Amino acid sequence: MARQARQRVPEGPAPDPAVQKLRIRYTKRGRLRFTSSRDFQRALERALRRADVPMAFSAGFHPHPKISYANAASTGTASEAEYVEISVTHRVDTESVRVALDEALPPGIDILTVVEAAPGALADRLEASDWLLEFGGLDVRTLQGAVDLLLARDTAEVTRMTKTGPRTFDVRGAVLGAVVQSPDEARLDTAAQLGPAHLIAADCAILRMVVRHTTPAVRPDDILTALREIAELQPPRPPLVTRLAQGPLDTATARVTDPLS
Repeated sequence: MARQARQRVPEGPAPDPAVQKLRIRYTKRGRLRFTSSRDFQRALERALRRADVPMAFSAGFHPHPKISYANAASTGTASEAEYVEISVTHRVDTESVRVALDEALPPGIDILTVVEAAPGALADRLEASDWLLEFGGLDVRTLQGAVDLLLARDTAEVTRMTKTGPRTFDVRGAVLGAVVQSPDEARLDTAAQLGPAHLIAADCAILRMVVRHTTPAVRPDDILTALREIAELQPPRPPLVTRLAQGPLDTATARVTDPLS
């Protein structure tokens, strides 16, 4: 008689069910822009424990907190608009969670907003990003000429190395708007979006652009590659890249709106 394999069942009671889902907007500022996604995940889980947030956990032999990360900026990129979702086992006051979690995280990873999640997937609401690129040591005229050449094209293909090998794709179609600014213009334009410690240098040219989220994702680095190949743009040093916003796309104005509203 064949022996029947017994199905293993985790010991102990089932985890408490999630009763509320929260959406959180946070920043990566200053030196914290060099944290990887894994670094942030570890920091967030520690902060949730310190802040005594009643996290919901998955079932099974290796329970883990129910946290969903959405379209995180790459390592080295600053951001004013990163998003994560968490699930909790009893209803909480969102402002109290924001304050406690902000205090538990290091300066630079700042919790800006905590709201109760609306129906639908957060990732589906992140349709485009608003980017700020600061080119230190580059004059506005040179940058404007390069951007004009890019915008005049119907397509601009670049090749990026991926986990499965080199992949070639168009970046021009993802660029919905691009404006070159002087430092003074950029300071006025971004005063309400940048953190108080972010100072735009006087010796730089600014590129502000709205980029649609596509598959594969078109990153600022890809657009810099296109500018180098099309216009031979060679800035003296890599630009400081900051994501100012990401969310639903207003196609009439090519502006990024608030995904938490």
